[in-house]
Amino acid sequence: MQIAIDGPASAGKSTIAKLVAKQLNFIYCDTGAMYRAVTLMAKKNGVAYGDEKQIIELMKKYQINFKNETDGQKVFLNDEDVSEQIRSVDITNNVSEVSALKQVREDLVKQQQQIASEKSVVMDGRDIGTTVLPNADVKIFMIASVHERAVRRFKEYEAKGVSVSLEKLETEIAERDYKDSHRLISPLKKADDAIELDTTGLSIDEVVLRVINIIKNN
Repeated sequence: MQIAIDGPASAGKSTIAKLVAKQLNFIYCDTGAMYRAVTLMAKKNGVAYGDEKQIIELMKKYQINFKNETDGQKVFLNDEDVSEQIRSVDITNNVSEVSALKQVREDLVKQQQQIASEKSVVMDGRDIGTTVLPNADVKIFMIASVHERAVRRFKEYEAKGVSVSLEKLETEIAERDYKDSHRLISPLKKADDAIELDTTGLSIDEVVLRVINIIKNN
């Protein structure tokens, strides 16, 4: 079974997808983490985020893996745990540029489709229901206000000891929305058959319950 969860930055996709996958005993595939990992590859090697040719060469040298640890699912580049590094402010602000590169997307989409062909999955991202898994059994498009999403990210950074203003985060999220929605390759877009779910004002448990109910009723 394939569950596709799409939506803009900080709509809660990854958090919800992880919990839903755990409840259903499905594999969780964090496609956003894969694009972040590629962005980190570029940063570590001093490659410009828009240099598609060099980034594709880097992708041949690195393998992106997900591993379930006692404290949750971790992301690895080869043997290095990069779960924290890929969530840095710099990677967050530049992943949209890397995500817009045509061949990067094509290569990662193939990897994502392979994962989904082998086991039941909950997959989240920007173009799962439209490009990666167009025939998914259930498609959900999660949204939330820019302010609410900025508050969520502010709390995440605060917990990590990262100092950034709420106003700056609101600006960055709005800019990210624009970039994701207007890129030429697989833009952020609600699939025609996706169910829209506004998470503004809802707790994590409330959103999980709503998603589980949507899945059961489809």
